[in-house]
Amino acid sequence: MGFLIWVAVTIATIIPMLRLLPHFGVNKNWAYGVIIPFGALILLWVMATKLQELERR
Repeated sequence: MGFLIWVAVTIATIIPMLRLLPHFGVNKNWAYGVIIPFGALILLWVMATKLQELERR
């Protein structure tokens, strides 16, 4: 049962990442990094740093 919940959460996270990452200049294939543990946190951190760079301009 826990595995099915993990798969559902992973799929629900990959789909938005596929659309958001290209807007921050990151290859959309990195969205599959959500599969590994803490992958979503790392991608959110990368997106936040790119957003800070864009705000500085």
